[in-house]
Amino acid sequence: MKTRLGLVYGGKSAEHNVSLQTALAVIKALNTEKFEIHPIYITEQGEWIRGPLLSEPVSNVKMLQHEQNGETFAPSGLNQEMFPIPQSEKSKNASVDVVFPLLHGPNGEDGTLQGMLDLLNVPYVGNGVLASAAGMDKVVMKNLFAQAGLEQANYVSFIKKEWEKSDIKCYEKVEAELDYPCFVKPANLGSSVGISKCRNRAELVEAFQGAFKYDRKIIVEEGIIGREIELGILGNDEPICSVPGEIAPKTDFYDYRAKYEDGDTDLIIPAEVTEEELQKLKEMAVKAFKAIDGAGLVRADFFVTNDGKVLINEVNTMPGFTPFSMFPLLWKHTGVEYPELIERLVELAIERYEEKQQIIHTF
Repeated sequence: MKTRLGLVYGGKSAEHNVSLQTALAVIKALNTEKFEIHPIYITEQGEWIRGPLLSEPVSNVKMLQHEQNGETFAPSGLNQEMFPIPQSEKSKNASVDVVFPLLHGPNGEDGTLQGMLDLLNVPYVGNGVLASAAGMDKVVMKNLFAQAGLEQANYVSFIKKEWEKSDIKCYEKVEAELDYPCFVKPANLGSSVGISKCRNRAELVEAFQGAFKYDRKIIVEEGIIGREIELGILGNDEPICSVPGEIAPKTDFYDYRAKYEDGDTDLIIPAEVTEEELQKLKEMAVKAFKAIDGAGLVRADFFVTNDGKVLINEVNTMPGFTPFSMFPLLWKHTGVEYPELIERLVELAIERYEEKQQIIHTF
C-alpha cells in the first residue's frame, strides 16, 4: 500500500520561491510506486490550496501553484480522525499519512506549522516545535549553544523598539563589543535574506535599516576569518553525520544571490580537514543537534580558522533541499542518494510519531 505523502510548500514568507524550487525537486525524485503524492500549496497570502493528486513529475514551479485547478481547504482537513468530514464531502485527497513540510523561513520552518501538525496528531518530516523555533531564531539558538558549551563567534542582538529609541547606542555597542568587520542578520530568516557585511559605521547604519525590514529582532556577529564548513545530520535520538563540505564563495560572502541566482560559489565535497578537525566537527554537530532537541534533519554550519579552531555558526532545521543544495550533496557523497534520503526522512518521521504515541496523556 502506498504512503500518502502530503508535500506542503510555498508559504507566507520571503523564502516562498525557494520553497517552490525545493518542492519541484522532491516531486521529481519521489518513487510513485511507493508514494501517493498530495501537493499542498500555501500562497504568499497564507491560503491553503490542495492540488490534484500527482501521478507523474511536474516540469516547472508554475505547475505547483494551484490557484486555478486546486481546492482551497482548512489545514484541519489533514486529519479526518480529529476533524471528521461528512461522508458526502470525503475525497481521495481528504487526508494524508505523513506530511513533508518543504517550507523555508517564518510560518513554516519556525515551529508554527509543526505545532499545528502536533495538535492534529499527524506524522511529519523533520524537527518538532522546539527545535524548529530555536533553529529559526538565531539569538535563541546561539544562547542554547552557549549553554551547551559550544564555541562560537561573539554576538549581540537588538529589537526594533530598542534601535528606534536609541540607534546611536546600538551602533556604539556593536563597535565596543565586536568592532568591524561584522555581520548584521534578521534573527528569524534564512537563505541569507537581509544579511549585510559591515566594515564601518555607515554600512552598519544601512545594514540595521535593511535587516529590520524583515524582522523585529536582529543579531550582529563578529567577522571570523576562516573556512565555512558544513555537515549534514540525519536521525532522531541517535543522529549520524555526513562527510563535511566547504562553501567557497567567490563574492565577499555567501549571500542570497550567490546561493540561488548567479551560482558564483564553489561547493567542495568532501572538504579537506584534518582527522582531528573532522572529529571535532562531528562532535559539535551532534551536540548542537541535541541542544535544540533536533529530529530528522539538520545542517550544521561551522567556521574553521587557520589555526584549526572550530566555531559553530548556526544550524538550519530545513536546509536547502534541491539535489544541488549542500545538504543532499553531502549525503550523496556519504553514500545516500537523493531519493533514498527522502525515503529515510519519511521513515524517521514515522519512527518519531510512533514513539510519541506511547506517551500517556492521562493521570
